[in-house]
Amino acid sequence: MDHMSIITQVSNPKEEEIISFNQEKASQSNSSLKKQRSRSIFSTFFCCFRNYNVEPPASNTNTSSLPPPVEENGSPPKCDQVEVIPVPSPPAKYLLPEMKISDYGKKCVVIDLDETLVHSSFKPISNADFIVPVEIDGTVHQVYVLKRPHVDEFLQKMGELFECVLFTASLAKYADPVADLLDQWGVFRERLFRESCVFHRGNYVKDLSRLGRELNNVIIIDNSPASYIFHPENAVPVQSWFDDMNDTELLDLLPFFEGLSKEEEVYGVLQNLRSR
Repeated sequence: MDHMSIITQVSNPKEEEIISFNQEKASQSNSSLKKQRSRSIFSTFFCCFRNYNVEPPASNTNTSSLPPPVEENGSPPKCDQVEVIPVPSPPAKYLLPEMKISDYGKKCVVIDLDETLVHSSFKPISNADFIVPVEIDGTVHQVYVLKRPHVDEFLQKMGELFECVLFTASLAKYADPVADLLDQWGVFRERLFRESCVFHRGNYVKDLSRLGRELNNVIIIDNSPASYIFHPENAVPVQSWFDDMNDTELLDLLPFFEGLSKEEEVYGVLQNLRSR
C-alpha cells in the first residue's frame, strides 16, 4: 500500500488530516501558499507523507562531549563541491531530562512511531489492535491502529538494553494515547512529538543534538530518511510498514541491537551497517 492509496480511502478532509503523513514544502508565492493552506489538513496530526528528496547535511561523527545548551549557528565548513547544511543550534533547554540512574551506562535509542512500530488509518480495520478516539473540531473520530509484528517483543528487549525515547512527528493528541496502549511496560522513558522537531525544507526533522545526550551514544530507528537528515550516521533505517503480518524486521534487528548495546560508541558499527 502506498501513501496516496491511504488518502483515497478517506472522504472527509478533516479525517484526512489525521491519517496522512506528507510534509508539504513551505513556499513564499501566493499560489503556493493557497495550495499549502488547502493541503495542510493532510499533515495536521500525522507525519506520513515524507519528502525523501531532501539533501542530507555533511556527515558528522564528532564524538566529543555535549555541545553547550545555547550556541550560535556558526558558518558552515568550507567545501568546494558539497553543500553543507548547518545543524540548528541546540535549544536553551534540552529535550530530555537528565538520564535516570537506572539507565546510566546505556545508550539512548530514539524510536519512531508511524510506519515503524504501528500503522494507523481512519478506514475501519477488522483486525485493528487499538481503536483510538481523536477529537477534531469538536467531533470525535476513531483511528484504527495496527501493531507491527513482533513489536511487543522488540520493545521489551530494547527497554532492557537502552534508554528508549519515543520521537514522532505526529501530534501528541494522536500519538500519546497510541503510545499508552502500545507501551505496556514503560519502555519509553520520554515521549517527544511534533513540537520537538525542527521544520527544515518541508520536513519535520528529529535533531538529535537537542536531546541532551552524547551523539556517539545515540541511535535513531526510523523509516523516513528525512527524519534524521541532520544525523544520518546515527540511524538504523527500517522499511515502512503498513499491513504485512509476515514482516519480521523488528525481530530480526534484536541480535544487532544486543551487540550494539555493548559497544563503546555507535559510529563504527552503524557505518558497517550502512556499507552492507
